[in-house]
Amino acid sequence: MSEVTITRDGHVAIVELHRGPHNFVDIAAIAALGDAYAELDADRDCRAIVLCTEGKNFCAGANLAERVKDDGDSITQEAGRHLYQEAHRLVSNAKPVVAAVQGAAVGAGIGLALTADFRVGCPESRLSANFARQGYHPGFGTTFTLPRVVGPQKAAWMFMTGERVPGQEAYDIGLLDRLVGLSELRATAMEMATEIATSGPLAVQGVRRTLRMGFADGFKQATYTEHFEQSLVRPTDDFKEGVLAMNERRTPVFKGY
Repeated sequence: MSEVTITRDGHVAIVELHRGPHNFVDIAAIAALGDAYAELDADRDCRAIVLCTEGKNFCAGANLAERVKDDGDSITQEAGRHLYQEAHRLVSNAKPVVAAVQGAAVGAGIGLALTADFRVGCPESRLSANFARQGYHPGFGTTFTLPRVVGPQKAAWMFMTGERVPGQEAYDIGLLDRLVGLSELRATAMEMATEIATSGPLAVQGVRRTLRMGFADGFKQATYTEHFEQSLVRPTDDFKEGVLAMNERRTPVFKGY
């Protein structure tokens, strides 16, 4: 089975990432999602997309633990491709996206969820921009997308503390658009996408272009700044300590260098 599959139900396409249980992402995974979106943009019968993942967690972010010994940029770049360059494709597509967010959506995972137009979660969902708790600068365009959804004050708190926001609170602050039982998650995402697909597709895509005017450009600019800031902290002892502490499930002890 491909790591990213596309299935169709009427005018709705289901794009699913198969990297369970945690669905860690890397350049290949994001590129495959971008390819899926491009294919569906060219498909007139597709009017809306459900983004979902296989396993316990929606996306536990990038697997930084595998790269902690590397002071270079292999976390986000390899063979001339860059993770954020591929991520730009996820905000430049034409069709609206509803994300079904189960379990953890942390780091790049919350970034992936925020590329969607709408998010459905459950009480077991927990969303976190936990970059700084790993001694790392936020990425995946979250410094642009998260404040747009929850406001700059709440976003700043989430960035600086790495707070894990459970499903109910995420719904209360607008980070989730619907909150349902875990067993209803995908069905609800499908219902929302089907409701969108019932409207005129040209009108929906026009509304989306109007509402998201400047969105892709803002996202791209944010990733350029994020990448620069990440390059400053990636070689530091604090970054290594943050990832190590995460793996050991303990509070990190940062030194500021």
